[in-house]
Amino acid sequence: MSAILKSKLKVALIQLAGSAPDKNANLTRAATFVAKAMKEQPDTKLVVLPECFNSPYAVDKFREYAEVITPEAPSVKALSEIARQWKIILVGGSIPELEPTSDKLYNTSIIFNEKGELIGTHRKAHLFDVDIPNGITFKESTTLSAGNKNTLIDEPSIGKFGVGICYDLRFPELAMVNARKGAFAMIYPSAFNTVTGPMHWHLLARSRSIDNEIYTLLCSPARNLNSSYHAYGHSLVVNPKGEVIAEAGEGEEIIYAELDPEFIKEVRQAIPVIFQRRFDIYGDVSKFEV
Repeated sequence: MSAILKSKLKVALIQLAGSAPDKNANLTRAATFVAKAMKEQPDTKLVVLPECFNSPYAVDKFREYAEVITPEAPSVKALSEIARQWKIILVGGSIPELEPTSDKLYNTSIIFNEKGELIGTHRKAHLFDVDIPNGITFKESTTLSAGNKNTLIDEPSIGKFGVGICYDLRFPELAMVNARKGAFAMIYPSAFNTVTGPMHWHLLARSRSIDNEIYTLLCSPARNLNSSYHAYGHSLVVNPKGEVIAEAGEGEEIIYAELDPEFIKEVRQAIPVIFQRRFDIYGDVSKFEV
């Protein structure tokens, strides 16, 4: 069984406080925390930021903070420089994106390689439209449009990993597709809240790992009770056995974990579900992707 992860990989998840109204201040704070991570753990190769780290997470603010994704866009330029400076693969959380030809808004993750090159984007495919009695009502579709593609990043230095955003975690198909195409992990910048977080945060992350025998990484904003949206926190790294191997609390924090290709191999040899699926009975979703 060949390794799907090239070698052991140190990762850092940066749990920043709920974003301030000042975009430049948010970008500077992200850069400061990445620098802190690299000084604490200089062998870190993959860094993840939270969902909507550069703007308030509010449907009436997305357009104000949205950027057209070009090399000169403020967030793209800042994250590119961070990745280049520290020679890391950077999953830049997500930012509000404006698509100029259609005037549509998206919740979009931007991913950079060690040279600071933009190597992929993921537009949130499943919009967070919920109405939980005595809990929370939130409708991203008020201002956002849904993305229409799966995202699999093939980075030669480490291997393949999939990217989703927050509510995408609840739909197992994206992780299935990416795992069957050779991903060693699914990475979800995510802003679950204090209602849905206690219900399903850990359960969903562990399920995506167990289903596909891969690592699952969730990077949340820190909880800010002064903002209109209270993030759950608890950024996580789950291994292919479904065990939480790193977890943040509720405040600003950096967590680290090491992903091990031998552990993926060990789990898959012990419980070989990837070889035992019955596609003669049910379809393989990875074959039906648009």
